[in-house]
Amino acid sequence: VQLVESGGGLVQPGGSLRLSCVASGNTFSSLTVNWIRQAPGKGLQWISSSEGYNRRTAIADSVKDRFTISRDNAKNTLYLQMNSLQPEDTAVYYCAGMKNWCSGPVCYETSLYDYWCQGTQVTVSS
Repeated sequence: VQLVESGGGLVQPGGSLRLSCVASGNTFSSLTVNWIRQAPGKGLQWISSSEGYNRRTAIADSVKDRFTISRDNAKNTLYLQMNSLQPEDTAVYYCAGMKNWCSGPVCYETSLYDYWCQGTQVTVSS
């Protein structure tokens, strides 16, 4: 499985972006796929989780009022809708897939994941 991410860019504070993560192959619907980000000079931070078959989702408290995770299994695609973006949301955003379920702050560890995308830069600045 390869994960290819898109949708990052430069946006002004208060703006919106939607990230997409497209998976190759035919196992996407069985995977948990998460969003993780890394701000400049900081470590990896778990943002959100989406389970394949059961459609369970989870999102970090720090972004839950502004970000929404969704997926379209028919299109092998995971989305992260980001609204009301703030400068502190500036980071490289990654999608990563695993066969199990993981949600919460501990899910930043790269070793937990079977698949990892290349990342996309999101910059929030005026």
